Amino acid sequence: MKLSDIYKIGELAISYEVFPPKDDESGEKLSKLYSELEMLKKYNPSLVSVTYGAGGSNRNLSLDIISYIYDTLQISVMPHFTCICSKKEDIETYLKEIEKYNIENILALRGDEPKDITVCYRDFRYANELVDFIKTNTDLSIAVAGYPEGHIDAPDLDTDILNLKRKICAGGEVIFTQMCFNNDKFFNYLEKINKIGINVPVAFGVLPILSYKQFEKMMSMASVSIPKKLLNGLERYKENSDDVKKLGIDFATEQCQALIDSKLVSGLHFYTLNKSYSTSRILDNLGY
Repeated sequence: MKLSDIYKIGELAISYEVFPPKDDESGEKLSKLYSELEMLKKYNPSLVSVTYGAGGSNRNLSLDIISYIYDTLQISVMPHFTCICSKKEDIETYLKEIEKYNIENILALRGDEPKDITVCYRDFRYANELVDFIKTNTDLSIAVAGYPEGHIDAPDLDTDILNLKRKICAGGEVIFTQMCFNNDKFFNYLEKINKIGINVPVAFGVLPILSYKQFEKMMSMASVSIPKKLLNGLERYKENSDDVKKLGIDFATEQCQALIDSKLVSGLHFYTLNKSYSTSRILDNLGY
């Protein structure tokens, strides 16, 4: 099912993101991921997105996961695709590969420049160039990334929104946002993108906080503000992993319910970190 059908006006779509496990020679982590996805299937997700390493660093494993989700779980799947450090020829090859898997949707990203490769090609520098290339050469429906508080590399939010418009004008059909813990900032973002003529569906990125260590890592990698209430709770419970996880579930539930009530989002996109528990509890709390 294409994005245009999934993200219809007035219908809230639930989706998940997973990633290929690292350092998994035995296949144990991959088997665990499949079990976690089996548990999440009962909430009738509209799609599952699968990440893709810069320069194609985990291409084969991504394709294995894509095949499992589509063939075994029978859920629509949306592979990520990053263009940083990729040759045009490699992108063409990958797009032909995924056609074999009956893929209809793709999330087109610039990606972060990897630190562990010796050659980085510059055929594509920005995501809008990748979007344009995919739109011109395939029949894929294209999603793009949005950053409610601005991309960490952008000088300011307004500049980042102009970059978003370039991606939409190039053929982006749905926006999947980075995690955001402040609904007011998200609503401000929606107002800003609407003012410059961006009117495509927006799926809100939900990241359930699973541990204090994960929270610290997240804060070092993204431009995201944390409400005082949440920050105080994390500081209070940081030595107790179960309390941190419960806090993350409760906060995300409250935030998602407010977003649903607003009727301003087209979807909730859960960054599962390959685990089902917190996402399941949040969806249970929301009545799914």
